[in-house]
Amino acid sequence: MKIFCPFTQLHPIHRKAKQQHGKTMTLRLASLFLLGYLANPAMAENQSINNQFLNLSIEELMNVKVTTVSRNPQRLTQVASAVFVITQDDIRRSGATSIPDALRMAPGVQVERVGTDKWAISVRGFNGLYANKLQVLMDGRSVYSPIFSGVLWEQQDTLMEDIERIEVIRGPAATSWGSNAVNGVINIITKKAADTQGALFTAGGGSFENGFAGARYGGMINEDTPFRVYAKGFTRGQTQALSGESANDQWHSARGGFRIDHNRGIDQFTLQSDFFSNFDGSTLDKSASNLSTSRSGDMRGHNEGGNIRFRWDRTFSEQSAFMLQAYYDRSRSQLLPIGKFDAESFDVDMQYRFPLFERHNLTWGANYRLYHNKVPDTNLLTLSPREQTNHLIGTFIRDDITLIPDRLLFTVGSRFEHNDFTGMEIQPNARLMWTPNTENSIWMAVSRAVRTPSRAENDAIINITPQLQSSIGSPLLPFPISALLNGSSGFNSEKLIAYELGYRHQFSPQASIDMTGFINDYSQMRDSALGALSLSTGSPRQLIFPFTISNQGSALTYGFETSVDWKPKDNWRLQSSYSFLHIDFSSKNFLTKSDPTGGGAEKVTPQHQLSVRSNYDFSERLQFNLWLRYISNIGFYHIPGYVTMDAKLAYKPAKNIELFVVGQNLFSQNHRETVSEFTPIVPVFIPRGVYAGVQWRF
Repeated sequence: MKIFCPFTQLHPIHRKAKQQHGKTMTLRLASLFLLGYLANPAMAENQSINNQFLNLSIEELMNVKVTTVSRNPQRLTQVASAVFVITQDDIRRSGATSIPDALRMAPGVQVERVGTDKWAISVRGFNGLYANKLQVLMDGRSVYSPIFSGVLWEQQDTLMEDIERIEVIRGPAATSWGSNAVNGVINIITKKAADTQGALFTAGGGSFENGFAGARYGGMINEDTPFRVYAKGFTRGQTQALSGESANDQWHSARGGFRIDHNRGIDQFTLQSDFFSNFDGSTLDKSASNLSTSRSGDMRGHNEGGNIRFRWDRTFSEQSAFMLQAYYDRSRSQLLPIGKFDAESFDVDMQYRFPLFERHNLTWGANYRLYHNKVPDTNLLTLSPREQTNHLIGTFIRDDITLIPDRLLFTVGSRFEHNDFTGMEIQPNARLMWTPNTENSIWMAVSRAVRTPSRAENDAIINITPQLQSSIGSPLLPFPISALLNGSSGFNSEKLIAYELGYRHQFSPQASIDMTGFINDYSQMRDSALGALSLSTGSPRQLIFPFTISNQGSALTYGFETSVDWKPKDNWRLQSSYSFLHIDFSSKNFLTKSDPTGGGAEKVTPQHQLSVRSNYDFSERLQFNLWLRYISNIGFYHIPGYVTMDAKLAYKPAKNIELFVVGQNLFSQNHRETVSEFTPIVPVFIPRGVYAGVQWRF
């Protein structure tokens, strides 16, 4: 559930950035290093490069297989969807220490940090701490929370070296992945146990990344059964409030898990499990001090949980396969005095793919999910009933029809899904892929997707008194005011009809471009309406402002995204992406314009985003990587646009040892990215960071 907190805009910047000599010197040294490289590029021309992805041509990289779009392996050039793949090599070279930071590489994805442990992440707009139109998967396991319709990103982690790739689908994918896959799907895919044999140890620390360590060991139970176990932990520093004081949001995390794969002929079995524990905090905004039991306004958070996943794959032929997956997930979260909840889910998913006649390739599947949660009452949030179990059941069918072999492919399908809030939802999809030759491909799609209600939107009563007081000031009334936002059992699903057009071109084996344009037509979007004012009967008397969630909003968005991949030399790769997004929101309720998740959405998401990455290998031992980003302003929160750069220098003194130093957000001491639209925590600056570390494989 998203609620606008206008008091988060009330903090002026009271100080100028102070120079920090050590960090400034690091930036200068990095700049000199880059200038030296530009002045003497010949030093690396004759060096051999021992890197998996720099040794591949762009043409070979474009033929990497993806599975998230159709739930079946497809070459990237044959996918009739806006797809971007973040590889393990991309992650390693970027210096990203978290999955959200790695997602900044993908065009069309908005990644904005709210605090040390909190991110707002969305695709194609409507961003927020609990962005509700993005489906996120870990190895095909949904981590989308039906309580608040969003993803708790601080809980989604693994050993970064174990990620094989991250597939980012921009645009609806509800036919394959069900409700809430409205604006996109992110699937984090980890490596098979056979690909992580031996031991790995990594450790380091610095200014913001105070300290981190991770270890993994992979072995063989027998010749058909590889396994791995891992553990990691870190401490990340505090951000700074706009007043200059500490935001008290230092983050301590520990995580571990295992994976076992077993291969037996045409069958493959996987058993995988993870568990985690996080300790974090924040500073409660003074405008909401009536919600705090702490005189200092500090909030302490703790979340913990785990999951276990089983998967069975049987491959009959290249075009025929069966899959069955089941998982159980449980988590417990609290950020006191704001709220806490316990949640557990059980999910079973199956699919069967088979050819029909000569031109049809059918995929059919079914899914059942049970979600149980318990939310105790707090001063901010009350859910009635406190404890609830919800069920979701669905089935889908998809037909890939070859109209002209190797030239024209038509895909049609639909998902039929029943949930406890709105009943039956139908989400069809049609896509056409035309490949006139090996250098060009054009695709188009029309899709329907829905975002189903959360428990909070149906059952919650939320105290938004501080927000209302900040909006209207302090009226001279003989009694105080109280504002409540009430969920509604009549709240319907938000609906989307999306139109997409894409083009890919291979200039040469060393250069390619991918472009996508889209128009999204949303209806029955969430807004809120003011009910009749009343006076309380208790003492002291209060003027009650009742607000009710409704479906009076609509929106039209359009934009385009492009990414370019170019290898000017065998040891040098350049990647760039640009995204443009425009949002028009309308509603019958006049209050919606002050809600960043409704009418204010057009000013919450940056209109322009640019990313440029340079990966250069001086030799097989020395690598230098730069990552430049530009994000335009966020008008709703009065956050200016910014330009920043990350840099990583890696050196291998021996074959299995890598030393590295990373600079993050190097162009300024700090910058603002976004503000929490729900939890009343102070807005913060995101600091510059420098850290160093070592990785050892044996």
